Amino acid sequence: MHDPQRRRLMAVLGAAWAAASLPLQARAAKWPERPVNFIVPFPPGGPVDTTARFTTQPLGGMWQVPVVVDNKAGAGGIVGAQAAAKAEADGYNYFFASIHHAVLPSLRGNLSYDVTQDFVPVGMAAVFPIVLVVHESLPVKTVPELIAYAKQHPGKLSFGSSGTGGGTHLAGELFNSMTGTRIQHVPYRGSAPAMQDLLGGQVQVMFADGPSARPHLDGGKIRPLGVGNPEPSALFPGIPTIAASGVPGYEAYSWSGLLAPAGTPVDVLKRVNGDMVQVLGNPDTAKSMLAAGAEPRPGTPQEFGAFLQAEIDKWGKVIKAAGIKLE
Repeated sequence: MHDPQRRRLMAVLGAAWAAASLPLQARAAKWPERPVNFIVPFPPGGPVDTTARFTTQPLGGMWQVPVVVDNKAGAGGIVGAQAAAKAEADGYNYFFASIHHAVLPSLRGNLSYDVTQDFVPVGMAAVFPIVLVVHESLPVKTVPELIAYAKQHPGKLSFGSSGTGGGTHLAGELFNSMTGTRIQHVPYRGSAPAMQDLLGGQVQVMFADGPSARPHLDGGKIRPLGVGNPEPSALFPGIPTIAASGVPGYEAYSWSGLLAPAGTPVDVLKRVNGDMVQVLGNPDTAKSMLAAGAEPRPGTPQEFGAFLQAEIDKWGKVIKAAGIKLE
């Protein structure tokens, strides 16, 4: 091929490639041009929903477009995840995942989506501390004392949880596996009835979510021994971590983070992450979230992706070792 012909062909191909790439570049540059949708896989009022609303309301103001929090509850977070996995990857659809979505792959083998393949990470949003509390009648005031008592009285202690396979259940199983104790699990249909039975002494121990525990800590019926966060919690000042109280390496807390359908434009993801970090770092937003029982935890997409995979691996081992199965 003669040079003039070759140059003309390369020019045509270059123009065609540039034209093909323009829509994606244009979308990223002009984004957002219409409402942005955020799927929350739980009912309104819960910690993940509250976090979503505290996060997305300021984002709507920054973007000057409506933001929609779409609650698609059902099947322990599966219904919302399925809908989000099928959503168009155009930069206008997002999904607030939780610890449930790191646990479900090990609890159910027939999920119609893959949380690590069908989504890409945008960023961590918040953590919800889990607090180890005991009934006032139990003669223990520290984590080591609880471990010693449980080993001296095998089969006597039981811990309540919000349900089989949930964060408050797995926190107890992790504690058992790391301490060699055998505190028996008693599942309930939610945190509220589990807390009521702890207050009544029907169960003696609970790895309670923060919002369930806080109102009762000053009442004298339950006694806090430690928090599952790796560092002391701003929500529970003065309460040591379980890790620093005789169980090195112990970490158990609920969390929420933002995912997007795989294929979402990278430039848009960077924009959403940057704006989300700015919102979560705002003192007013942080104050409101802390009052609702959530600790803001902004970060990069890479950090959240690594965290999600680590959670899947960690809880998969706990579930297998404890033989946990969903009925």
